[in-house]
Amino acid sequence: MARILIIEDNPDLAEGLRVNLELENHVVEVCTDGGQALINIAKLQPDLIILDVLLPNQDGFGILQKMRQNSLNIPVLMLTARGEETDKVRALRLGADDYVTKPFGLLELIARVEALLRRSGSVCAPVTGRKTIFGTVEFDPATRRVWREGELVSLTPKETNLLLVLVEKPNHVWSRQELLQKVWGHAAEVASRTVDTHIAELRRKLEIDPAMPQFIQTARSAGYWLNTDPRSSRNSP
Repeated sequence: MARILIIEDNPDLAEGLRVNLELENHVVEVCTDGGQALINIAKLQPDLIILDVLLPNQDGFGILQKMRQNSLNIPVLMLTARGEETDKVRALRLGADDYVTKPFGLLELIARVEALLRRSGSVCAPVTGRKTIFGTVEFDPATRRVWREGELVSLTPKETNLLLVLVEKPNHVWSRQELLQKVWGHAAEVASRTVDTHIAELRRKLEIDPAMPQFIQTARSAGYWLNTDPRSSRNSP
């Protein structure tokens, strides 16, 4: 299950996609106005976006460009009636992850969606279970949403999956290699430094003092672990 946002102004097409993706056990929301797209993205925190090019108030190219400029690395599948190669090249250069031209086969589009979700790691971690609370942070695995001091926190799909692994076994030390395998699918091109970078971002967003983390701890020469009791520690920041 993943959270998918469809940005499409054709109501019949958007509804058909929503119904079929929900049959695949995804949580789906629809946005019909390009001018509201970034607001909806920030609010819903989707794992994947299906983005039409021709939209009212803001076209898909502009939305995608603003997303990437704002470091929103959510996978994007572009959806358009245009078939020109120049449009496809433009979309890919702006940071689109895939491109489908209307009319398209529904089974092909669903297959492309699933492939993007697997590549991004959005379906590699469990999405069920009880809420986890540590300090002022509340994490709901079922909805993949995180709150700090009651405010919704914006996490990328990889950051969310990394947190899912950490809360899977609190107080268990995960090696960098184990985290690479579970979150990135053990992609050979992904270096262990990637894990460190994502851990740093989680600390920045969730810890009171990221330089002296209470919860997302480092086990020297071993890996990382989620400390559910900040009174105890075996880490070095």
